[in-house]
Amino acid sequence: MGTFLKIVTLNRFFAITLAPFGIFIKDKEPCRHPITLRHEITHWRQQLEMGIIFFYLWYLLEWIIKLLKYGKHAYHEISFEREAYFSQIISNYNKHRKHYIWLKLLCHDASKIRLKVNGKGREKL
Repeated sequence: MGTFLKIVTLNRFFAITLAPFGIFIKDKEPCRHPITLRHEITHWRQQLEMGIIFFYLWYLLEWIIKLLKYGKHAYHEISFEREAYFSQIISNYNKHRKHYIWLKLLCHDASKIRLKVNGKGREKL
């Protein structure tokens, strides 16, 4: 699987989610990377809720638009990535995740979005 991942990611990324095939992490023991796994599970859910083809089309279009605005930082400004990075911070994020929450991140500055988790002072979108 290592060669496949190198080809698909151009050997630039540690992990990638390719629904419906799975989540691929370079390490042979992905459970050693719970933060990366949470990030990729968020992408898995995004892809399933949008439909796989539509997800990839939207991702590409949004990346092109953000590339014009943010240059080399475009990847981090994509709404899907913003949501996935929130899931890295909040360990139970994917249990309480609402569908299409990434839409809130399309045009907003991610640093200004308040997060809350279950009214316990933690944070959640």
